Amino acid sequence: MAVDDVLAQALGLVSFALGLSTFYQKNDRRLKVLMLIFNLNHCIHYILLGSTVSALSTLLSAARTTTAIFVSSARVAAVFILISLASGLWMANHWWDLWSVMGTVIGTYAVFCLSGIKMRIGFLLGGMCWLINNIIVGSIGGMMLETSLLSMNLLTIYRIHRQTVSALVKTPEY
Repeated sequence: MAVDDVLAQALGLVSFALGLSTFYQKNDRRLKVLMLIFNLNHCIHYILLGSTVSALSTLLSAARTTTAIFVSSARVAAVFILISLASGLWMANHWWDLWSVMGTVIGTYAVFCLSGIKMRIGFLLGGMCWLINNIIVGSIGGMMLETSLLSMNLLTIYRIHRQTVSALVKTPEY
């Protein structure tokens, strides 16, 4: 295995750890900040794997996540979605290169237009697209990450739901 491959897979494992800590967050702002760091690391990972479309998608994800920390707007989401689709279609060599683009588009909509449980459901759908992409490009850390994130997102959705229900239902005092 070449040094670039070892470094690429090592960065994929770093992304795995960052991704797990990202989606464990119940606080939307902390989730977005950690997601930015994760996306930048993952961009380098994909560059080293030679997957240009995936790297571009994660770079756009980093830009959109940074913007989403400060802005929550469907119009801004539409701009990022159009950029993702146009650049992905322009750079793709095969139809399967577009899995990362679809994951980015779904994630963009989720991060700008949704919050709480709905945002995390969007991340689940986008994560399925990224899992397929990672299988195709051979990202070991990416495959581990997305399979873990699917269950972790479900757990966080449950935790948020349970917290909401607990706040609504008061225990009777005796």
